Amino acid sequence: MNCAAIPLSLVAAELFGYEKGAFTGATHRRLGRFELADGGTLFLDEVGELPLETQITLLRVLQERTFERVGGSQPITVNVRVVAATNRDLRGAVEAGTFRQDLFYRLNVFPIHVPPLRERVDDIPLLLEYLTERYASKVGKRIGSVKKKTMDLFQAYDWPGNIRELQNVVERAVILCDGETLEVDEAWLQRETPKGAVATRGLGRPNQNQEKEIIECALRECQGRVSGPLGAAAKLGIPRSTLESRIRILRINKHHFKSD
Repeated sequence: MNCAAIPLSLVAAELFGYEKGAFTGATHRRLGRFELADGGTLFLDEVGELPLETQITLLRVLQERTFERVGGSQPITVNVRVVAATNRDLRGAVEAGTFRQDLFYRLNVFPIHVPPLRERVDDIPLLLEYLTERYASKVGKRIGSVKKKTMDLFQAYDWPGNIRELQNVVERAVILCDGETLEVDEAWLQRETPKGAVATRGLGRPNQNQEKEIIECALRECQGRVSGPLGAAAKLGIPRSTLESRIRILRINKHHFKSD
């Protein structure tokens, strides 16, 4: 269930169901997601978008495994495993008073942090292979390989839109592909910098010569070290895997900067 895609007034009815006559238009009893998932798993996507009154009921379900349908008074017991996801900063939402602290700690039993795509450059070849096959099959094309320059571009780009942006770029490339090798226009993967804006973190998006100079300067100051608190990645404020990818693409010999 995508909590952000349902009108706030209907979230409780969607989760917990409702009785006939509970509100205008409720012409019959309807089971909610928790009843339908009894004995199984309920995935709550964008859980940070739940209204406060629904958060209270959700907390009760997680703690006591009971609830009432909207308009009902009979307690219903369920056994449901709940998996929740959000792209919001829930700790910040707790401090702002828009998310209940007790619910946050109740959900935070086994947290899994999914890093952004720019920190998982080693995953890009596998994702690219899967998405290419998926979209090629959809339009009836046979694409068996990816041009090396395209692969390098994909691994060097920082993907501000994460996996959704990657999907869109691959689908566009597949539609325009007229052979068996996938390639993209380099202009597709260039971020526009607002006029007057100054890069405030990491490498920004300089041209390759500037980028190479910046990386080599950082490696020189760090004596060729890439990772760790004293490494070039930390100095530049970017993930180690991203810096390693840039070093490989720009053909920088990091060993040249190591002290004897």
